[in-house]
Amino acid sequence: MTAETRETVNRRMFMGGAATALTAAAVPAFSQTIGSTEADTPLLGPVRNNLSGFRMLNWQDYFDNTRNGVILADLTSRAVHFWSEDQTIYKLYPSSVPISEELTRRGMTEVIKKVVNPTWTPTTDQRRRHPDWPDQVPGGSPDNPLGVRALYLGWPAYRIHGTHDTRKIGRRSSGGCVGLYNEHIIELFGLAKVGTQVRLL
Repeated sequence: MTAETRETVNRRMFMGGAATALTAAAVPAFSQTIGSTEADTPLLGPVRNNLSGFRMLNWQDYFDNTRNGVILADLTSRAVHFWSEDQTIYKLYPSSVPISEELTRRGMTEVIKKVVNPTWTPTTDQRRRHPDWPDQVPGGSPDNPLGVRALYLGWPAYRIHGTHDTRKIGRRSSGGCVGLYNEHIIELFGLAKVGTQVRLL
């Protein structure tokens, strides 16, 4: 092998390694030890196939602009993406999604209200299916299905909210809403505002 051939081979190996490193750098790192036990960290368990869905996306593929910030809830990969209006902030969170397609709503809407420690009230359909459920669960209760924060969307009874039951994240487990870890909804709640554009995909 000549010196010129060795240099060409080395350059190709370097470029291939650099491309691999850039690809790896494009994937956000997720803590897999959010909870204190494996039961609290569902990403370690039955949702292994979800990790491939946690990749950075381009807002231009889903929105015309980033006015008021934008939230993309990708129900297939079970991930929520946020871009700030000036596009300097990008966040990616694992989420829970509706348990069935009939409970799923897709399309464009927006945040119409933000609530700290929201009160949860079951829908008429939920009351019919689960007559033993309480009429209401007060905000701040560890039994509250909405967790510690909720972003109310333009569709009745649809929200992006937290959950105290961390086993739900990464799964088809909700009655229609999109759920986040409480620490993630607190962060998103601080970034989003009334009027933030939302797309459920």
